[in-house]
Formats: sequence, C-alpha cells, structure tokens
Amino acid sequence: MDENVEAVVAFLRKYASVPMSFADACLVRMSETMADPLVLTTDSDFHVYRRHGRQVVPVLCPR
Repeated sequence: MDENVEAVVAFLRKYASVPMSFADACLVRMSETMADPLVLTTDSDFHVYRRHGRQVVPVLCPR
C-alpha cells in the first residue's frame, strides 16, 4: 500500500461527490497496475470511475 497511497487518496478526492469508498479506490488503482484487468462488482459507480485519467475501468456488473 505504501507505494500506492498517493494514487488511492487522489481517487478518493476526485470522486468524493460519488462518494468513492476506500475499497473502490484500491480496486481502481489495482486496475491501473494490470495490463488487462476486469473488476467484478455489483457497484454501478464503477461506470463513473476512470483509470489512468480517462480510461474506463473494465467491469463485469450483473444487472
């Protein structure tokens, strides 16, 4: 976590109005560290979050 804390806190600030949880911020950050990520979630807020600035976070979200 030490090397990622700044990025996670930046997500929490950026998406404070959503609001983004600490766990969500960690998942978005982890998606930035992987070449071909896929986040499995029931949280529809992941359609709002962006990785690397403007990239959509790849999610599989049952409806």
